[in-house]
Amino acid sequence: THPRILYTYFKQLFAQVTNPPIDPIREWAVMSLGAGLGPERNLLVETPEHCNTVSLDSAILFEHQLEKIKHLDEQGFPALVLDCTWPSASGADGLKTRLDELCLEAEAAVQQDRNVLILSDRATSAERIPVPALLAIGTIHHHLTRIRKRMRASLVVESGEVRDVHQIACCFGFGATAICPYLGYATVRQLVAADAGKGKLDITAAKAMSNYRKALEKGILKIMSKMGISVLNSYQGAQTFEAIGVGKEVVDFSFAGVPSKIGGVGFVEIAEESVIRHKAAFETSVPSSQALDLGDPGYNRYRKAGERHVYTTEVIKNFHTYVKTGKSEDYEEYVRVALETNPVAIKDLIEFVPSANGPVPLEEVEAMESIRRRFTTAAMSLGALSPEAHETLAIAMNRIGGKSDSGEGGEDPVRYKPYANGDFARSYIKQVASGRFGVSAYYLVNADELEIKMAQGAKPGEGGQLPGHKVNALIARLRNTQPGVQLISPPPHHDIYSIEDLAQLIHDLKEVNPRARITVKLVAESGVGTVAAGCAKASADNILISGHDGGTGASPLSSTKHAGSPWELGLAEAQQTLL
Repeated sequence: THPRILYTYFKQLFAQVTNPPIDPIREWAVMSLGAGLGPERNLLVETPEHCNTVSLDSAILFEHQLEKIKHLDEQGFPALVLDCTWPSASGADGLKTRLDELCLEAEAAVQQDRNVLILSDRATSAERIPVPALLAIGTIHHHLTRIRKRMRASLVVESGEVRDVHQIACCFGFGATAICPYLGYATVRQLVAADAGKGKLDITAAKAMSNYRKALEKGILKIMSKMGISVLNSYQGAQTFEAIGVGKEVVDFSFAGVPSKIGGVGFVEIAEESVIRHKAAFETSVPSSQALDLGDPGYNRYRKAGERHVYTTEVIKNFHTYVKTGKSEDYEEYVRVALETNPVAIKDLIEFVPSANGPVPLEEVEAMESIRRRFTTAAMSLGALSPEAHETLAIAMNRIGGKSDSGEGGEDPVRYKPYANGDFARSYIKQVASGRFGVSAYYLVNADELEIKMAQGAKPGEGGQLPGHKVNALIARLRNTQPGVQLISPPPHHDIYSIEDLAQLIHDLKEVNPRARITVKLVAESGVGTVAAGCAKASADNILISGHDGGTGASPLSSTKHAGSPWELGLAEAQQTLL
């Protein structure tokens, strides 16, 4: 595998059931990314000095804005730049030493009444390795908090490592007041210059950088809205993340209070990954006239020499071969190729404990028909799937005694009665989601199980939108709307803002269909056990824990890759809490 930057170890938290997420697109008027630089004074006293701050309309700074901030000494905002790099000669051991030095430098600066501390990796060179910006901001934030001096200074990040919305959200979440992603701006300027030279693009560099910042701002608003937070000041330092694969020594020193259930990398491993990236940048020999090839590590799509993926071309090819031939040797080959990808998930690290009495006699093993009753399809709506695919899944699961899930797009009432050939195309599970598309009394009574979708693994805390051009006559009829009208699934259920509201909906659904079991769908995150306990008290019959690795074309990469946690952790927490 390729070395990952520190941000990928942190997963965004989100609201589900206990408080609602908000809609950053349609509720933008109550949201703000403004920030104020300078010391934060006593909240219980009002004085003229409380107004003495540097007001920022956006906490994502342009480079020229940061330069101005560096020279505000005469206005009462003396700034100090802290060099967040360490000598490459000291190797991996130099990272922890430099972090200790940064803590002392920040403490001394605050003692000297420096009220704006700028954490910069601009000094990066062949001789200097950048300290991961997230590690620097978390370490200094917590050190100043421990010595009770955090409110005396603002922390500003100037980093080439911080480029996308998740990285910026992490820095804000661990204490940054403002951020200048200078490498992102440099990349935009280079792209504009290159395209302008070829006559492809008619846009100025200033406009392009403004568009880049606007995209980052919209992404940050979306991440904040998942937790129901509307202003950046409430998000800064809130640490609304959990760590997957970060060791206790790092968490205690730099990210105190952040859940990290399985442990993982320490300072040495983080430093070694930084050294690998540094060597790739400065020790790769290329002609001066040639750009350094960054390559494709396969983070977002499968590459032979890239990151390990579960679904490789070999796995899919062998699976198709087995389905077509049905031969046992083709199945064995499929299993062999599939197992070659392990371990890629937490479940791959778990083994069955062999029985002391040997294998269970075959006659004592549960019958195949009984086992198949536990098989279900994923909840995919008619709209996400074609009518043919949606109906085929339902027929297949009904044939084998499994359960199909309608998703949130409704279902054609024609499928509620068996076909002439004996096939039954009715979905066993009917979903009730925030848009309530296609939900009617007739829809509800034609279900054996009703699933209330509180969150979705691919994009927890977010809503959805079906573009108008995809709303044809069939989808419009099933969703009780008009063709060509865009359909919005809001982030929250607007009648569920608490556990009590969920209990009311469960009661109402049971009144409509007393024989149906009620399932509440949650997504794994730290704290999902407490939510699951609330759902059980609200009289839910089943609780579904979805993992973070769900997929949908409607989900942004920042959510697909960085929101939610593995289902194994969520299931274990819910089980232990309910017990």
